[in-house]
Amino acid sequence: MKLSAKVFLPIAVLGVAVAVTIGMISARPTAESERPPSPVPLVEVVRVQPQSVSLRVDAQGSVEPRTESDLVAEVAGRIVWSSPQLASGGFFDEGDELVRIDPRDYEVAHEGAMAAQARAQSSLVHTTATLERHQSMREQGISSQARLDEALHARANALASVREAKVAVRRAELDLDRTRIRAPFAGRVRQKHVDVGQFVSRGVPIARVYSVDYAEVRLPIRDADLAYLDLPAAFPTEATGTALDQATSRDAGAEVILSAQVAGERRTWKGRIVRTEGARDARTRMLNLVARVEDPYARSGDPDQEPLPIGIFVDASVQGRRVEGVFEVPRSALRRGDEVMVIDDRNQLRVRQVDVLRADRERAWIRSGLAPGERVVVSPVDFATEGMEVRGMEMAPPARDTAGDAPEEAPAS
Repeated sequence: MKLSAKVFLPIAVLGVAVAVTIGMISARPTAESERPPSPVPLVEVVRVQPQSVSLRVDAQGSVEPRTESDLVAEVAGRIVWSSPQLASGGFFDEGDELVRIDPRDYEVAHEGAMAAQARAQSSLVHTTATLERHQSMREQGISSQARLDEALHARANALASVREAKVAVRRAELDLDRTRIRAPFAGRVRQKHVDVGQFVSRGVPIARVYSVDYAEVRLPIRDADLAYLDLPAAFPTEATGTALDQATSRDAGAEVILSAQVAGERRTWKGRIVRTEGARDARTRMLNLVARVEDPYARSGDPDQEPLPIGIFVDASVQGRRVEGVFEVPRSALRRGDEVMVIDDRNQLRVRQVDVLRADRERAWIRSGLAPGERVVVSPVDFATEGMEVRGMEMAPPARDTAGDAPEEAPAS
């Protein structure tokens, strides 16, 4: 009996404990399972408003002088003097004397021509008096017709001799004047070819010079970008088939902003489109616009103008047509080229097809398809669907340049 009690008592206690535990587990409340709510995506948006923009077309080109030519010796001789301005990089004004050729031979030739002219003039006076005397004698019947004819012939020869002598004097004067080589325009020396003491022949180049009154830049423009430019009638495109106007007014055409890196700094210059070239480039099929920059070396003394070196490669931004009622958005707002996503009043996504006027790497300009004040999504949205609920975080509108203009880029397809 004692052994049975020792065996069964612990078993009974354990059974009671198990029963109590099962009862407690059965009696605990059952938790209801719930799915956690899906998070509402946060997207970046911009609020759009119609605006007026002046489109711009970007191009590149090299700065070239209006005129560049060789100064050539028109007479032969030894160089006896050279201007200090006649050095590579030197500036000069129109009419400045740059080189002087030994004039002594030409002074002698001029004196000889003057003497010949005096002899011819004296002969003319003598033959004229003789003719008048023979005419008077002929009227009185005391001279023959043959003598009168000889007097007429002698005077005609004297007149021809006088004219010939005057031509010789004029030629001698020109040759003497050509011993002083003067600048044909205000310009700068690119390269000097001769120096004092050197003998030069007629036609030998003295120096290579170019003008500095204004500079020109040839800007190749793609055919698609011509639609963004408002070329006046003075600058017809190739399709018009009319002659191009070689305009000279500084206000003739669209404004051009040129820029380049010079001495580690970004510098800018203002110019104007003055003409288009007569034919498209055979290799690139582009049409060249010609921009003009007045006084590229700021010789007029304008302290605000930086010198524009000839030969430098510049970026150009050409002012184009002004368009009204255009919506400007970041380029990231475009999806599949001609679609954007907007958030409606219930914070739901709506896919909208739009008419893209133009787009570049950073911005896009939409002609139609949006309403003023709408919120356009500019950030990526994963698994976006029509009617999807989102939260919009409004961003600042896209930055614009100083003129509110669009840089050049092909229109979005």
